Amino acid sequence: MTARNGADRADEPHTMTGTAGAAAVDDGRLIGLGREVIEIEAAAVAALAPRLDARFAGACRTLLACRGRVVVCGIGKSGHVGAKLAATLASTGTPAFFVHAAEAAHGDIGMLQPGDVVIALSYSGGSDELLVLLPGIRRLGLPLISLCGEADSTLARASDVVLDTRIEREACPLGLAPTSSTTATLALGDALAIALLGARGFDSDDFARAHPGGRLGRRLLLRVADVMSTGTAVPRVDHAARIADALVEISSRGLGMVNVIDADDRLVGVFTDGDLRRSLARGEDVRAVGVADLMTSAPTTVRADTLAYAALETMQARRITSLPVTLDGTDGQGERLEGVVTMHALLAAGVA
Repeated sequence: MTARNGADRADEPHTMTGTAGAAAVDDGRLIGLGREVIEIEAAAVAALAPRLDARFAGACRTLLACRGRVVVCGIGKSGHVGAKLAATLASTGTPAFFVHAAEAAHGDIGMLQPGDVVIALSYSGGSDELLVLLPGIRRLGLPLISLCGEADSTLARASDVVLDTRIEREACPLGLAPTSSTTATLALGDALAIALLGARGFDSDDFARAHPGGRLGRRLLLRVADVMSTGTAVPRVDHAARIADALVEISSRGLGMVNVIDADDRLVGVFTDGDLRRSLARGEDVRAVGVADLMTSAPTTVRADTLAYAALETMQARRITSLPVTLDGTDGQGERLEGVVTMHALLAAGVA
């Protein structure tokens, strides 16, 4: 007999079973099927809450006491959920990584070391790829926590703590594709991670340090000091300057504004091209007045250690495009100009 394989006979047409008549299914049927899945999976997740008991607390305490890493292990769809659980733990203050059970059986179990804690995911509790790892885990004396739907399975009996993920039924109408079971396991894993986060007092600053590369990290970590202009790049004129001098400074710095300072470098106001336009609209002779006559006194300012995102929100709320950066004067006589931060600089830094 000759074996036939679709990968080997790519030149031959083939038809996927079950596609006949798919075009005849109406929209209402499709929507109904989708809603049914969501309702079944929601019920599976809701059923978990009453089961969280001393075993859940024990798992949390085991993980809090871990002096090594949390090693999450699984295979198949449980493996995908396990990889997500490891990532969630790692980003919320619990050092963790995922090991694929099949790879662990072929050398990756060497990643485990004394002091680690193992979390194994398997709904049946009988996955051969996981069970073959049990002697090695025992040999190292590592605590084993399992997320399992079968309380009397081999994996459950070998575990120090078993967290029950059993479900009434899969959302798959055939009862074959892991759907409700993986959703329940995912939710229980999240419950573990967030319980540990709360127990550790993990806060937004800690979270930002674990997420430096994305927009979230930039919002929580980036300060005005990181993006502001300083030194000669900061437009400034003396409060006794003429309008013409202020316009030259605005044009040369390209920020649409100039900071007005006194003899001691204290900020006394801000003059913008908008102030000039409003003055001209009122019919005023700008040649007869100084910058102090048209400037905005007591302007909105920001400190260098302010979160950049907070500065952006201030600009958006006040409909302005730049903020003077100041620090308190050493003599208590007002704010000294330190720099300027612009909306353009904040947007370029990816804060929005």
